[in-house]
Amino acid sequence: MCKMCTPININGKLHKTVRIGNQIWMAENLACEVPDSKYYDNNPTKYQKYGRLYNWKTAKELCPIGWDLPSDTEWDILLRFVDGTRGVERHYSSETAGKCLKAKYGWNEYKGISGNGEDTYKFAALPGGKSDRNGNFCDIGNYGYWWSASTYIGNNAYYRRMLFDGDAASCGYIDKSYLYSVRYVKNQLSEPRLDRI
Repeated sequence: MCKMCTPININGKLHKTVRIGNQIWMAENLACEVPDSKYYDNNPTKYQKYGRLYNWKTAKELCPIGWDLPSDTEWDILLRFVDGTRGVERHYSSETAGKCLKAKYGWNEYKGISGNGEDTYKFAALPGGKSDRNGNFCDIGNYGYWWSASTYIGNNAYYRRMLFDGDAASCGYIDKSYLYSVRYVKNQLSEPRLDRI
């Protein structure tokens, strides 16, 4: 089902990885301290476990050799494997994948019900929240947002989101200046990258 793999070194910091299906993903949020990245509320003491938040450009630039900021298609593959569905439409949103991908800790309650997941695949998704272009932070503990490499109209890129009050993993797009969490996926050279075609 899943298997922990060799950690990857990004800017001198080791990050856990896990094989899920035919993909190898980072198993924690990126946490390298570089310009244009921040801890939530600029408070590493309180929020270090959630990793740092990055704008899209920095997320692309930090990507180590042999790894990718996941395309929208690579996110689709992950979510379909986890929820067991088939299909080819892009920008897939799953009603159930979040339950299996969310960490067993770190998520707020909703109406007295825990927002934590089952972490079936050791992906350990954490709700790091976000920061907008004006430096306003929100959603820590409630929502996790992760960049996709795939771009949309103008200065927008796709992202994936999981939430504390449900099991979904959904797709959207936002301006690349926002600060979101980052996961990398190992490059599979045998598969075409649709965002590069």
